[in-house]
Amino acid sequence: MGMHKITPGKSLQRIAEERAGRKHPNMEVLNSYWVGQDGKQKWYEVILVDPKHPAIASDSDLAWIRGGSHVGRANRGKTSAGKRGRGLRRKGIGAEKVRPSIRSNESRGK
Repeated sequence: MGMHKITPGKSLQRIAEERAGRKHPNMEVLNSYWVGQDGKQKWYEVILVDPKHPAIASDSDLAWIRGGSHVGRANRGKTSAGKRGRGLRRKGIGAEKVRPSIRSNESRGK
């Protein structure tokens, strides 16, 4: 018995969101989606929002992102890809140790 390969703990989509967030510190990551792939790489389009822009403040659909609790969403796993990687798409039986976080349940979840 041995180890076949070392796999990352995060999906490539989540890593792409975090990299885009680091490159543009004045923006917040809203979400991302798959664009394409070849045999070597995968491409994701990351949607970034400037929370300080007046157009965002006046838009009722996006004004929620201006709140202080949404700072660094991609780094904390609050985007759709982050929630999927943390196991938060599951509900009911088998998901008891996923909420509020895997770490708070002593890594017994997922």
